[in-house]
Amino acid sequence: SVLHEGYAPFCKHIFMPNFTDTVVGELEITDQNRSLLKCDYRARRASELPVLERWFDKEDLPEGALPKAAFLDIILYSREQVIIENKAMGKESDMKEEWAIISVKAQNHDHESPMSPITMMRNALGAESGGSGVPLDDEKYRQSVAHWTSHAVVK
Repeated sequence: SVLHEGYAPFCKHIFMPNFTDTVVGELEITDQNRSLLKCDYRARRASELPVLERWFDKEDLPEGALPKAAFLDIILYSREQVIIENKAMGKESDMKEEWAIISVKAQNHDHESPMSPITMMRNALGAESGGSGVPLDDEKYRQSVAHWTSHAVVK
């Protein structure tokens, strides 16, 4: 597989055909499923600030609503970035590998999905707040809003 550039120099992607039964991780919002959307303030870890999130709960969706994903997006961060973010969260890192898998997204396309607007905001806050320190890019933020206005993650 080929490494693809990510949203910052320390981020790379590997897109591979889905060899598992994993289903897609986001759905288009329709008139039929809009009433199933949930939202709440959540933090990924106790050390992070809670942010407003919107999602579909997998258990609420009708059978067959989630198709098998065509691709897996393996998201990698460089050793240096992992060390920076761990240090900001008060954790030690003895990582020796050049790259670490930080996420796997199941999706139907072989390119990077738009990052959610709140993730972009968190990243701009910096590692101390659970982000990466990448400044907000207005154009990419608007593209993200355009996508996520009509889509939501599935949890």
